[in-house]
Amino acid sequence: MKKNDNKLINEKSPYLLQHAYNPVNWYPWGDEAFEKAKREDKPIFLSIGYSTCHWCHVMEKESFEDEEVAALMNENFISIKVDREERPDIDGIYMSVTQMMTGGGGWPMTVIMTPDKKPFFAGTYFPKHQKYNRIGLMELIPRLNDAWKNKKDEILKVSDDILLSLLTPFQQNQANQLGLEILDKAYNELQKRFDSTNGGFGNQPKFPSPHNFLFLLRYWKRTNEPQALLMVEKTLTEMRKGGIYDQIGYGFARYSTDEKWLVPHFEKMLYDQALLVIAYTETYLATKNNFYKQTAEEILEYVLRDMTHPDGGFYSAEDADSEGEEGKFYLWFEEEIDNFFNRSDADFVKRIFNTSSTGDWIKQTHDAAAGAIILHLTKTFDELASEFHLSLVEFQERFNLIRKTLFEFREQRIHPHKDDKILTDWNALMISALAKTYQITSNKKFLIAAGNAARFIQKNLTDKKGFLLHRYREGEAAIPAFLDDYAFLIQAYLDLYEASFNSKYIFEAVKLNQEMLKHFEDETNGGFYFTSDLNEKLPVRQKEIYDGAVPSGNSIALLNLLRLHKITNESSFELKAQKLVYYFSNFIHQHPSAYTQLLCGFDFAIGPSQEIIIAAKSADSSNDFIGVIRNTFSPNKIVLLIDGKENVLPGISPHLKNYKIIKNKTAVYICQNLTCLEPVFTVSELKQIYK
Repeated sequence: MKKNDNKLINEKSPYLLQHAYNPVNWYPWGDEAFEKAKREDKPIFLSIGYSTCHWCHVMEKESFEDEEVAALMNENFISIKVDREERPDIDGIYMSVTQMMTGGGGWPMTVIMTPDKKPFFAGTYFPKHQKYNRIGLMELIPRLNDAWKNKKDEILKVSDDILLSLLTPFQQNQANQLGLEILDKAYNELQKRFDSTNGGFGNQPKFPSPHNFLFLLRYWKRTNEPQALLMVEKTLTEMRKGGIYDQIGYGFARYSTDEKWLVPHFEKMLYDQALLVIAYTETYLATKNNFYKQTAEEILEYVLRDMTHPDGGFYSAEDADSEGEEGKFYLWFEEEIDNFFNRSDADFVKRIFNTSSTGDWIKQTHDAAAGAIILHLTKTFDELASEFHLSLVEFQERFNLIRKTLFEFREQRIHPHKDDKILTDWNALMISALAKTYQITSNKKFLIAAGNAARFIQKNLTDKKGFLLHRYREGEAAIPAFLDDYAFLIQAYLDLYEASFNSKYIFEAVKLNQEMLKHFEDETNGGFYFTSDLNEKLPVRQKEIYDGAVPSGNSIALLNLLRLHKITNESSFELKAQKLVYYFSNFIHQHPSAYTQLLCGFDFAIGPSQEIIIAAKSADSSNDFIGVIRNTFSPNKIVLLIDGKENVLPGISPHLKNYKIIKNKTAVYICQNLTCLEPVFTVSELKQIYK
């Protein structure tokens, strides 16, 4: 090691490397740290965060780079740093502890625990000295040290009780079947929290939570309830207009600090881009409003431009901070615009992006960027075109020229830090987003990018035994995959199949599903553990069902099982899906709007759902039929293509041999609710079915 570095210096995580030169004697999570803690009889100071976390940077600068704090930590603790994105299993356990002990959670997360990993104190951000009603580390550490030395028996009992509460399983005897009324209950909960003025749910801060939109679209499809669609459209429109959207370079920030979607927390996460692309593409299918399709394409333009590895994988995130200030890369000043454009164009920019509302940023923060402006829209492009007495096409042409000029100017600034690790689960979400966008746009670049990312995972995130891995960076893949990696990648393969009709993706999905069942399933009770039987043994083996910023692996696995059942006719998949829902049913009954991704799967399960089999001489002869299906919002379906060469899925879907071309014509077979319609032979007939 070089002088002044610590044990993090040999790690691959950008977050851990950010702390490698702290005066704190950090260790990565591993046996060395825990054995040292036991030898020296010291508690563990566990700090969990991620590289693009603004408050993680603040705590590092205030405390972990401070010699006084470091000396106190080094004297009293063995200190461990964990990247929550690399080790979501560790993060999940100790986040549950933090929420249980404090009533909230977030990052940076701070947990004090015994050398055998049992927690007894938890919190989030701590300053050096007490402020804002938060105790400082200089005051907290001596108290914790005194308790460890003088009240260790009490601490050990508390830690045992905390661990016991985490080990308490879901109560199987409390389970009760879900019915259609659970969808109504989830809808009503969302409606009560809906902000009819600004869109979104609840008060500030506001997170996108795209699975809420997917659920509402399905609820609208099922019930024809106009308010369900209105909530989706209002929110997606206001978000696209707001400061949470990068109006110049595209892509969404992680959340809005205010209720109007104006002032974002500026970091951009890969998973948000992927999930929002899916929400915008589905909303386009439901409404045929090109605004939503255009937004999906813009988000992908950002991802393919700024977040893509040369070999096809996708990077994890971009920071909120640049040059030590949050949002500096994205903020503007009126004088910049006046100096950069002629008067006419400057006025155009200022009217569109509302620069007259000066000081948007300073109104919301105590940052030094007084008078800084967050570019945002208050009107849609249609409304703006009318205001400028231009056709929509004319307006967008002028707007795009202005936007590109601003983008090129901004590119000269110092960019935020990019977290360039590649995660299997988040990449899988982006593969699904690309595959779905290809289906509504027919733009081959999206399908090519999805295929490249799938090959990247197969080549770089699979070990010598064929097992999936979680993280890749700088040529190294590591960490056995978690449930989310498996579930999201299975979903990605199924989506890629429906985009390309390349049967290899079905084979990959089935193979991966077999591995998931073998290593993650709770065969006794149902559902899936977050960690496999191959992962490191932690104090708790959790099962996650909450659909938070990212849907839970169990929620995605449910829909995967149902889709695979339709594709393969394998009844055990449907039984496992039923068992999963039953196992978690009591929790879903209590607060169904917390599980909207799972309810999308449940909506598929109770039907009506469709199996569509297209038998054609060649893939080309089926294109017009496929186009009709893809242009329809019909989320609860599977589409299979038999192109005349062979049974498309030999050994997996033997029943497909019964679906054939009839009288040398392409035939479309549609089955719904265990009943099959007469085959359809013309595009006009198919349009009548899907009108």
